[in-house]
Amino acid sequence: MLSGKVVVVTGASGGVGRAVVRMLGVKGAKVALIARGETGLATAATEVGVEGGTAKVFPADMADHEQVDAAADAIERELGPIDVWINVAFSSVFAPFLEVEPAEFERTTAVTYLGYVWGTRAALKRMRERDQGVIVQTGSALAYRGIPLQAAYCGSKHAMKGFTESVRTELLHQGSGIKITMVQLPAVNTPQFDWVLSRLGRHPQPVPPIFQPEVAAQAIVYAAEHPARREYWVGGSTAATIIGQKFIPGLIDRYLGKTGVGSQQTDEKPPTGVGNLWEPADEDRDYGAHGSFDTKSKDRSVQVWLSQNRNKVAAGAGAAAAALLALRAARR
Repeated sequence: MLSGKVVVVTGASGGVGRAVVRMLGVKGAKVALIARGETGLATAATEVGVEGGTAKVFPADMADHEQVDAAADAIERELGPIDVWINVAFSSVFAPFLEVEPAEFERTTAVTYLGYVWGTRAALKRMRERDQGVIVQTGSALAYRGIPLQAAYCGSKHAMKGFTESVRTELLHQGSGIKITMVQLPAVNTPQFDWVLSRLGRHPQPVPPIFQPEVAAQAIVYAAEHPARREYWVGGSTAATIIGQKFIPGLIDRYLGKTGVGSQQTDEKPPTGVGNLWEPADEDRDYGAHGSFDTKSKDRSVQVWLSQNRNKVAAGAGAAAAALLALRAARR
């Protein structure tokens, strides 16, 4: 379905983006890789080729709309018209709100929120001429529920959700053939926790349940191929977050106030001292897709499987219902 298609992936050099581009290589796509870290990008491009796809690197800072637009021009010039644009890039700061400097908060917002805005704008400008294309926004359960120590990131993900919903309704009003969808992720075992700017006394860690980046990539690539749904979820935490936020927000606030700080830190390894907020961490070193929590991470998700097998589940449920009715009729 994506074979031969031009697919742009931002944040492609590491973590979830890295897992996505490898999977796109398996699909035979022509993959445009955008990120800042050129060592990570080069290795990721090689992996796409090994998997059977075609890859080209387009270094850019997603916080700079001029760089993003120039990258989009170069992609269409060198690879062809963009069919799919997948926004993954982000940055963050792990610290209590008042310990985050204003410039750091602005930078996190510029990458994690405005980076999606500039990516979406660059994609829509070009897709509009052809009235076709797909945009996939990689979101988070934190788009629904903020947690301590990540105010800038949580705010950006909330903003991304509202922005995407607004753009979707505009496209529907216009009768556009362009589709835009979101994939809301749970905690994922990526290098984020090794290279994020942190002012915590201990090494940051994802809040369990933790999933491997390949699980997230599977859902993102599936959403690119099946964009009719407005939103996909990965892992049970997103659903639990939405339900909790709707019905018991005060209780959730108190629970996170008590447990949320400690659950995002570990003594299993010392802090790395690395921070990629202003400069890429993978400029001279390749971090790959996985972080430091392989032993704690799940390599499959029931929700992803259900999303990909809805027809089978529905058919199975229908067959079971028919069998039950037949059994009841036979007993009469």
